Amino acid sequence: MDWTPEELQAIVDEHALVLFMKGTPDQAQCGFSNRAAQVMQALGEPFAAVNILTDPRAIPSVCAWSDFPTIPQVFVHGELIGGSDIALERLNDGSLREMFDAGRTA
Repeated sequence: MDWTPEELQAIVDEHALVLFMKGTPDQAQCGFSNRAAQVMQALGEPFAAVNILTDPRAIPSVCAWSDFPTIPQVFVHGELIGGSDIALERLNDGSLREMFDAGRTA
């Protein structure tokens, strides 16, 4: 993968839920990525997890493309909702589920 804007856009277009994270859901390499993966798993829907530690170009490329300065990044139906804190907040208040379900019927 070359981490081009087109490739990154294709990933979020292809999957309803995408998590750009450090490591994998089973072996997260930072606490924030671990929390974000737990949020995605708690939602109970399939999601694509992209390990940005596989390539040194990944973090600057993803952050520049999304215009969001940190990893992890959670996307729902192609829309960036933010990192692990925002994802957890939205899971707890029900808005993450609402956003997912609304996009499924769109």
